[in-house]
Amino acid sequence: MKRKIVRIGFCMFLTALLLFCYGRYQTLHKPVFAFGQENKCIYLTFDDGPSDSTTPYILDVLREEGVHATFFIIGRQAELRPAIIERIYQSGHALGIHSYSHEYAEIYASPAALLEDIKKCSAVLESILGLETDLYRFPGGSYSLRQELVDCVKKAGYRYVDWNASCRDAEIPGASPDELFRAARDTPADRSRIVLLLHDGAHRQNTVAALKKIIRYYKEQGYEFRTL
Repeated sequence: MKRKIVRIGFCMFLTALLLFCYGRYQTLHKPVFAFGQENKCIYLTFDDGPSDSTTPYILDVLREEGVHATFFIIGRQAELRPAIIERIYQSGHALGIHSYSHEYAEIYASPAALLEDIKKCSAVLESILGLETDLYRFPGGSYSLRQELVDCVKKAGYRYVDWNASCRDAEIPGASPDELFRAARDTPADRSRIVLLLHDGAHRQNTVAALKKIIRYYKEQGYEFRTL
């Protein structure tokens, strides 16, 4: 009986010791993340521009608020608005490739067609700024694309970026500025590192109207604004 009690006591002591050691290990080797709570950041990203009716006003708000953003451009629209592209770049914002045509049936017909579209858009940026970029965003995102399309982009050396939050300005017809703000506030899937999708294509006046409120909200929450 005494031996049994001793064995039980020893087992309890051993269990307690293991738990203590494990806890010390977890404390001493706690993972350090690049985007921790103390370094919350947000990337404002704008697709489908540039446009005369939206992009300049987006740039005005960004300047007033002292933050930078990333613009994923459509090549055929940039060709007609080189001055806006130059303004984006000179203002310290980042530029990425979105598409030349934004015609899904054409660009997603095959890996070769997709790469041709990307290169055509890249050539437009290079002709305006004299610079190349490897930053890319799939029209519609990469989420439901055939794997061969995603693979060909990676093999060609481009780094593609999706999003984990959206103001839903391309999803909700006629959404008010307040609705867009609430979506931008409520949709982030990762609260420490937010990549927010907005659009600066034609007739996005409500996106412009919501932008200042979105920026000020995230400033109040302690977020740092970064570019990709």
